[in-house]
Amino acid sequence: MNAFIDILLLTLHSAFIVFNLFGWLWRKTRRLHLAVILLTCLSWFGLGVFYGFGYCPFTDWHWDIKRQLGETDLPLSFVKYYVDRLTGIDWDPYLVDMSVLVLGLAALGLSLLVNWRDRGVRPTARTE
Repeated sequence: MNAFIDILLLTLHSAFIVFNLFGWLWRKTRRLHLAVILLTCLSWFGLGVFYGFGYCPFTDWHWDIKRQLGETDLPLSFVKYYVDRLTGIDWDPYLVDMSVLVLGLAALGLSLLVNWRDRGVRPTARTE
């Protein structure tokens, strides 16, 4: 069962990251994206005060499963773990963390921008 949960968490966490990076692109997902990216930042910086900068509950849960599966020496970062595995390179954790931070803050900024821009836009009625 833990092997299934491991794959499920990998899939959900990866989808969550992709949505955090690109959910602002589509008008229908912009408000949801803003809420999700703000919750992510709240986790990184709010919970991060207690658990360490960049804290992610998904990673915490996932690492618990991986430990039960016998994995050891897991990095603090989900992104570092999978970038290392996908490339076969042991990436510098600081570089990975700073890249995640920059991309996350860029996604937040873009989400704020498009949501601000769209705030007065009303959908037009279709004429057929």
